[in-house]
Amino acid sequence: YYNYNEIDITPYLMEGENLIAVHTLYQGLINRVWQSGDFRHGLIFDIMAGDTLLLASSERTLTRRHSGYSIMGRVGYDTQFMERYDSNSPEDDFSRLFFDDTRWENAKPSLTADHALVPQASKPVVTEEIRPVSSKMENGVLFLDFGAIYVGYLCLAAQGKKGDTLTIKCAQELNDDGSIRYKLRANCDYLEEWILSGSDNDRLDQFDYKSFRYATVEMPEGVEIQDAYLLARHYPYTQARELRPEYRSDERLRAIWHLATNSQRYGVQETIMDCMEREKGFYVGDGCYTALAHAILTGDDSIARKLIDDGFRSTFITGSMMTCLDCSFMQEIAEYPLMLVFFILWHYRLFGDKAYLAENYVKAKNLLEVYRKDYERKDGLIGEMDKWAVVEWPANYRDGYDVDLSQANNCTAVHIAICAYYIEAIHTLNRIAEELHLPAYRDEGPLRASFNRAFYVPEKHLFRDAIGTEHISIVGNIFAYAFRLAEDDSFYPEMERWIEERGINAVSMFTSFPMMIGLVRGRREDLILRQLLDEGAWLRILREDSTTSFEGWGKECKWNTSLFHMTMSDVAVFLAEGVDLDALFKW
Repeated sequence: YYNYNEIDITPYLMEGENLIAVHTLYQGLINRVWQSGDFRHGLIFDIMAGDTLLLASSERTLTRRHSGYSIMGRVGYDTQFMERYDSNSPEDDFSRLFFDDTRWENAKPSLTADHALVPQASKPVVTEEIRPVSSKMENGVLFLDFGAIYVGYLCLAAQGKKGDTLTIKCAQELNDDGSIRYKLRANCDYLEEWILSGSDNDRLDQFDYKSFRYATVEMPEGVEIQDAYLLARHYPYTQARELRPEYRSDERLRAIWHLATNSQRYGVQETIMDCMEREKGFYVGDGCYTALAHAILTGDDSIARKLIDDGFRSTFITGSMMTCLDCSFMQEIAEYPLMLVFFILWHYRLFGDKAYLAENYVKAKNLLEVYRKDYERKDGLIGEMDKWAVVEWPANYRDGYDVDLSQANNCTAVHIAICAYYIEAIHTLNRIAEELHLPAYRDEGPLRASFNRAFYVPEKHLFRDAIGTEHISIVGNIFAYAFRLAEDDSFYPEMERWIEERGINAVSMFTSFPMMIGLVRGRREDLILRQLLDEGAWLRILREDSTTSFEGWGKECKWNTSLFHMTMSDVAVFLAEGVDLDALFKW
């Protein structure tokens, strides 16, 4: 199920001759970014004027491997190649109208391209030119600061001697001595080269994009930089909502709002990615929270639908859904598909498309039947999973959660987090059935009773982590609190006391959002505001000189922190005006 783009090329056409020039890349590595490693690379295009076909890809199309690129190393999780670009290559500037392609070869039909091609329902990314807020030249090094972290390409024009080599470094932050940290925390060494041809119009032509704020260009004597800017790429973004009026007088909340909306504006790409450097991954789980924020901020649900649709399309690989979509990396995380069931109902409550809800009800029901068949015990709890359960991330925010959650092993324990997600997914499907005037999917009562018998500790008014342990963590209890699973009403004030005592900074990417949902359902507006203004949460990110949301609450929270990670931008859901949170998260 492979998407193709429809692009209006009218603005680019000129009187007389026109040239169609396309640069494609076969990356070849097994990763979270794209379909790769399968040798099914090619190009198909049609040029239409109304219903008239003007030109189509065929064996008449000319092709050549671009010799201007060589590899300077891999970065991230085999995410990207660092590039050395040589402007002396005969393919340089191949998109020029009168480029000499007489030695190019005719294209050949691909015998391995078995994609089912469908129109892409979401929109192509757009680009935006970002000029540096400051630049300086010292000792043959040009330093550029673009004022914020963006996702895109460093664009340079330069003139020098043939063979002059420029060293390019990009970074998200500076070192203590003011130099740029081009060896990113996120395991990406942003070090590349550009070789000049000696002409008076050499332009750097890098293929793949990076996530960066700063850049330096080290150059030989006599080289002149004629132009330098950042070409940012992002999903089309028009903001439809502003900060809630009652929050606008607070400078701290205004700053958090800007952090979240700036991250959404410039972070979303063709998909909801977790981060734009290390993984570039379209993850189902945290993607639900990020896509919800995007839909609320823009009023555009195209990215939300892509998440739902592509999630279910991955079930041809495994009935319980893939973790990372539209790519060649095989991974399953136990709770992610269950989170998508919640997201389906949130989407309906925002956009009211009952036909789409009905379509997804059937798919979600089939999904939960897979969980029921493969993992449910006689008491209705689930365990013996053949996949990882993440619970909370990074691991140092799990509060000692007493279950083996190592990625190398399947999580076979019967534990509170996965059981809570499962029961909430069933509860959500029942609410969807109500909207569609259908019978309930299942009786939740016996499942809730089993849950309380297995995990509740009456004398503590709290839940234990798993069968077989007496350990109690704030992480495990937040799921029971958010999903209203306790039969003992004493649990809820005890849990709110604990939240008040420890704050949202005690948890991280996968528990902070459920905590806020629980506070909405508990009508604790006072505690919601307190979490928003927690000095160890979004305000900490801002104190650490951030313009975009981090992978956690601070640079040192994780061993390989991404400084542009979308998850924590989900705070926009609780800040945006005109959002009825009670109705959105109604239990």
